[in-house]
Amino acid sequence: MANRTAAWNAKEDLLDLLATARTRPDREQVRDLLYRFYRRRADAGLPELQRLATTVETWWPEILAFLHTGITNAGSEGTNRVIKIVARDAYGFRDPVNQRLRTRCATTRRARGHLDAR
Repeated sequence: MANRTAAWNAKEDLLDLLATARTRPDREQVRDLLYRFYRRRADAGLPELQRLATTVETWWPEILAFLHTGITNAGSEGTNRVIKIVARDAYGFRDPVNQRLRTRCATTRRARGHLDAR
């Protein structure tokens, strides 16, 4: 049970840190929240939390940029996911013009009748 509590607390600490993105946090606030996350991770001694802390450390420049700007690449990641799904659904079809139209239909908000094959 202690492991679950430690993991839950570490997760909540990380979520508290990420939630500051909408508030334009100062360096001290970010530092304090990050320190709290790392301290709980160290106190728990769980290998899973060590791996999470290593991942946070690896991605820290990107996380810090998100905290200061509030900007993510979620939109482009979502579009790429839709394109891959459309390509997977069209497995076996070899017409590049049709594939381009299918991709545009899936990733734009326009009605199908408004797309041309250019």
